[in-house]
Amino acid sequence: MGVELPSGYKPSESEPFMNERQREYFRRKLMAWKDDILRESRETIQNLQAETTPHADLADRASTEAERQLELRTRDRQRKLIAKIDSALRRIEEGSYGFCEETGDPIALKRLDARPIATLSIEAQERHERREKVYKDD
Repeated sequence: MGVELPSGYKPSESEPFMNERQREYFRRKLMAWKDDILRESRETIQNLQAETTPHADLADRASTEAERQLELRTRDRQRKLIAKIDSALRRIEEGSYGFCEETGDPIALKRLDARPIATLSIEAQERHERREKVYKDD
């Protein structure tokens, strides 16, 4: 997409919703987020491979194992996050990015800036969470 973005560009309500500049802004934001996650993941793998020396002390061994489990759970969550980022990037390409999957209404730019993988408007998300809570209480 060779769209030029002015330095310090932020999407605003005064321009047409999901115009080329906004799409490019969010595409770059998502790609940078994905790159950060992948870099951290590579560092984790390197650290786990480097820490192969067994600890003689049982408490140290348990602590190291707990840290590894936490790190692996974090990486699993980030793997799922990458799938959501990839999905958002596909929606940008398809032209459906920024629109609520439930209502079809535009998702607020502030919400997308804070959570670029959002698929629901704030109102739809709140309804979804209320329904989830009702079913969870049963």
